[in-house]
Amino acid sequence: MSDRILHQPSDIQQLALADLQSLYQRFQSSEQGLTQVQWRSNLNRYGKNQLPIETGEWVALRFLRSFLSPLSLLLIALSMLSYLTGEHSGALMIAIMVFLSTILTFTQEYKSNNAAKKLIAMVSAKTQVIRDGVELEVDLKDLVPGDVVHLSVGDMIPADVRLISSKDLFINQASLTGESLPTEKLSTCLNSQISSPYDWSNLAFMGSYVVSGMGSALVVRTGQGSFFGQLAQETTKQVKQSTFDKGINQFTWLMIRIMLFMIPTVFLINGLIKGDWMEAALFAIAVGVGLAPEMLPMLVTVNLAKGAISLSKRKVIVKRLNAVQNLGAMNILCTDKTGTLTQNEIILEKHIDVDGQDSVQVLDYAYLNSHYQTGLKNLMDVAILKHVDVHEKLHDDNTYQKIDEIPFDFERRRLSVVVRKNNERDILICKGAVEEIFSCCQYAESNGQKIPLTPEHLANLKTVVADLNEDGFRVIAIAVREDAASQKPYSTTDESDLVLLGYVAFLDPPKESAKAAIESLQASGVQIKILTGDNEIISRKVCHEVGLPIRDVMLGAEVDALSDEQLAARAMNVQIFAKMTPQQKARVIRLLRGEGRVVGYMGDGINDGPALKTADVSISVDSAVDIAKESADIILLEKSLLVIYQGVLEGRRVFGNLMKYLKMSASSNFGNMFSMLGASALLPFLPMAPVQILLNNLLYDFSQTAVPTDAVDSEYLSQPREWNIKGLARFIFCIGPISSIFDYLTFGLLWFYVKANSLELSPIFQTGWFVESLLSQTLIVYVIRTGKIPFIESKPSLPLVLMTLSVCTLGVFLPYLAIGHYFQMVPLPEIYWIGLIFLVPCYLILTQLVKTWVIKHSGVL
Repeated sequence: MSDRILHQPSDIQQLALADLQSLYQRFQSSEQGLTQVQWRSNLNRYGKNQLPIETGEWVALRFLRSFLSPLSLLLIALSMLSYLTGEHSGALMIAIMVFLSTILTFTQEYKSNNAAKKLIAMVSAKTQVIRDGVELEVDLKDLVPGDVVHLSVGDMIPADVRLISSKDLFINQASLTGESLPTEKLSTCLNSQISSPYDWSNLAFMGSYVVSGMGSALVVRTGQGSFFGQLAQETTKQVKQSTFDKGINQFTWLMIRIMLFMIPTVFLINGLIKGDWMEAALFAIAVGVGLAPEMLPMLVTVNLAKGAISLSKRKVIVKRLNAVQNLGAMNILCTDKTGTLTQNEIILEKHIDVDGQDSVQVLDYAYLNSHYQTGLKNLMDVAILKHVDVHEKLHDDNTYQKIDEIPFDFERRRLSVVVRKNNERDILICKGAVEEIFSCCQYAESNGQKIPLTPEHLANLKTVVADLNEDGFRVIAIAVREDAASQKPYSTTDESDLVLLGYVAFLDPPKESAKAAIESLQASGVQIKILTGDNEIISRKVCHEVGLPIRDVMLGAEVDALSDEQLAARAMNVQIFAKMTPQQKARVIRLLRGEGRVVGYMGDGINDGPALKTADVSISVDSAVDIAKESADIILLEKSLLVIYQGVLEGRRVFGNLMKYLKMSASSNFGNMFSMLGASALLPFLPMAPVQILLNNLLYDFSQTAVPTDAVDSEYLSQPREWNIKGLARFIFCIGPISSIFDYLTFGLLWFYVKANSLELSPIFQTGWFVESLLSQTLIVYVIRTGKIPFIESKPSLPLVLMTLSVCTLGVFLPYLAIGHYFQMVPLPEIYWIGLIFLVPCYLILTQLVKTWVIKHSGVL
């Protein structure tokens, strides 16, 4: 049971103003954290650290909610109307269609949601806590009030916390406040008179993340008791609607509008001509149902779920199903180069002085910096710390003691550690990006001498660095400053008057698979743009080695100097954006999207958070920092462009199979509209019994459930696929009327040759059109499913063949079965079958010819 005290608004002030000892007592904790017994007690009292949106809703309620789509509600209304007018069999048929579509949709969503939960559990976020005085890594959901947690760069704030200690700690609270600038947090309360709870300087809240600095904190509110949890209960989380969602909604409402037009039109025509208004009402209802794409929600879910399952076998976790199709629509992929183009295995190759000579001193100071810094250790830190011999040499006699630390941030792009040597003097060791270190240095050490950094000398130093970059090295500069031992706290202002000692140079070899992956992506219509914080020279070197053509390069400073209009115009032709800040990356992506491009972004660092949130498709990896994984639509268990390429193809397969159903359903419905209107006006009886229309629609839709298993032509996969409503409409207007032509030919066959031209013989006419309509609608899938010649140049999947042939076989034999009488069917004469054998192939051939012409003149596949 949750502690109700935590839900009181006034409690936040108490948490901020109370002394730490009283909070420790309140939560049965201490500076050593909770004991296992206390943790279990607090877990039972407060519950798991989970938001209410994560607990889900009852399965029964989710099932009932599946009936609330506009299409389902309209069909339910038509079913009730049929029942009230006495057509119980028709009402039952409509109800069965709605139920089958809904149960299939719900089943697929339920399975895909459970699969997604299992996959996401593989990359669940963790945090560092102290329990029983020992530092542990635990799942976020296992945090309880009273836990003591460590915070460092890249960490998400796991719960509402009261700070115990802080060092240059800046936290981004944009998800809570909308304020993009980070806020400094301290272990002390600066102001007890504040207007917003987020302004308490010694409190940090779930949903925010650490931008720079470090600290430790006491967890005070978790899960539903947190501010974030309370917001989730009071408001509905708004999800940005993708182009995929918009396209589906547009198509659904298009079909609904056609239904709303057709139902009263058919009703009036039949009522006025035939005089039987009850029969006209039943027929109009059946026509409306026949026009409805009942299986659309189910087929969408099945297609997306199948794509997600296929990607999961390639170690790709899809957090949001729609991201599968978005991958297929992506035409620009922005990514950092580290780990994507390179092996992400940094090797320390050189440690040299300012003259380019090997220097043990440079390695020693680099090691001290990496060893004592407590922030997020990057791959270069890991490479330095692999020199175990250096550790033994520096620490065998307790020569060095850590005094202070100035954490890394993305503005300074450097990190400093202060150590005390032999209890006599303090040494500030600064390690970071070359340009940023140069800006802090007044001197350089050369051959043991401290030399002023004149412009001429600085130019020579830059030449040494440039030579290393051109050879593919990533270069980090090392500088120091020695002072007498003191008790003063160090800050960024102390990073001045430094002495440049030299550089450590790293290699991150290109991935062997990168070149082939880049070629495949570009051949499939996906541009690749590199957005990196590294410098231009090394970025060019890596791109050249992996075969990425470079026409233009922009630096972060140039990005800031351009207006949105100027940057958008130039960004399309730039391959490398170097020396970029997180905000600059997000701005470039936003402008590319504004140009009508579907943009994906792949990132795994804290600096990638804004870009991931801005992109159409956000991609991260399981080893990424928490904020990157939380922001991502897709998580890779292997950081590789080849995996992305497979995802792109899968997205296009999903969209291709969905478009097959939309084309078939829409063109068939469009053709039926003309057939129904004409038949209603010309015939003295209904061209098809209402129950037959419903059965026809049910069988046809059932045959299309195998479409997600179908293969997609390689030509369709060669380019990004987006919604093209105009192209879809053009296809419908060209293909739809063909079915009406053969419907009218069937009418002629039945009227003039079969002689079913009286009210007494109307069952023969109705049965004949039912069979022809079912066969033509079902078999046309083989023509529309491909832009090529069916079976010869493009073969359908076996499940699709079996499903369609089964439905056609049932349609042919149904008039001769006992159950056929229930649907008002009668056996058909031999002359009908002779005519049908001629009509159906001609319909398929003419549709193939028109389809080829449409593709040739409009490019619509």
